[in-house]
Amino acid sequence: MRLFQYTLSPILGFLVLFSAASALSQTKPDKGYPSKPIRLIVPQAAGGSNDIMARGFTIYLGDRLGKPVVVDNRSGAEGIIGTEIVSRSAKDGYTLLMASAAFTMNPALKKLPYDSLNAFEWVGFLGSGPTVLTTGSLLAATSVKEILSLAKSKPGFYTMASAGGFQHFASALFKTLSGQDFTIVLYKGGMPAMVDVMGGQAHMIVGSIVQAIPHIRSGRLKPIATGGLKRTTMFPELPTIHESGVSNYEAANWWAIAAPTGVSTSIIMKINNEISQYLKNPEVLKRFNNEGVEIDIKTPDQISRMIKADLQKWASVAKSAGMKAD
Repeated sequence: MRLFQYTLSPILGFLVLFSAASALSQTKPDKGYPSKPIRLIVPQAAGGSNDIMARGFTIYLGDRLGKPVVVDNRSGAEGIIGTEIVSRSAKDGYTLLMASAAFTMNPALKKLPYDSLNAFEWVGFLGSGPTVLTTGSLLAATSVKEILSLAKSKPGFYTMASAGGFQHFASALFKTLSGQDFTIVLYKGGMPAMVDVMGGQAHMIVGSIVQAIPHIRSGRLKPIATGGLKRTTMFPELPTIHESGVSNYEAANWWAIAAPTGVSTSIIMKINNEISQYLKNPEVLKRFNNEGVEIDIKTPDQISRMIKADLQKWASVAKSAGMKAD
């Protein structure tokens, strides 16, 4: 088994799904599944946190099931294109979705070609991680207070790189709650946005801690503050944005696996069971901790309730920030 073959730490750390619900545990998995490769659609560009999470997941699951599990990046329209593909795919368990927080944000701004609440079966929850505000060589500030002071002196001058979707909402929330005029610059993916911050073409980025950690460790990104309401164990010395003067700021990304509604519970159970076995490995749990991902095992019903709550939250943020629906 190739569980620890790869050396990129973000890939090694992100392979969590919840234990099968007791009701499902009584169901026999479909015999013969899988008989062909499984496709995991990532509705974002390669290199971002969703892609990183997906590639670790597929390495493990493919080894366990004995068939390839292939990552298929279908970026565009802030995740809507790839998500729609899954919603319209065959209900046979061979097409899955890597969903993230952007899934619950898009309905606030877009008329979607699928029903966010009813078009998907939730297979499992991989984990969550706070945002982290980082800067590159273009900005000398070392604290949120300094950044806000600079922004006040030059309204609209300082840029926040964003891949759209989750990053756009996290940036808009920072802009709204801070009361300062930042310019949010949209990119086609999380990695291009981060590269421009590291290269000095943009001032800062509020992004996933999963994606940022390798570049923080290399010194190419400077961490300023994290986006949870409490400090992360990954960087306990870093204050939160909330405690740094932007009161009530909270933005965290999460990652979950979904299938189109109608996939048999026996197939979902089979996948859940494989991942629950993986979660018993202490080395895997340690890697999650080292990468800033919080393990949070959820049942499908719990995920559904979370989705409903997040849809309401981000709709409210969009309204408060004056974000316009297309």
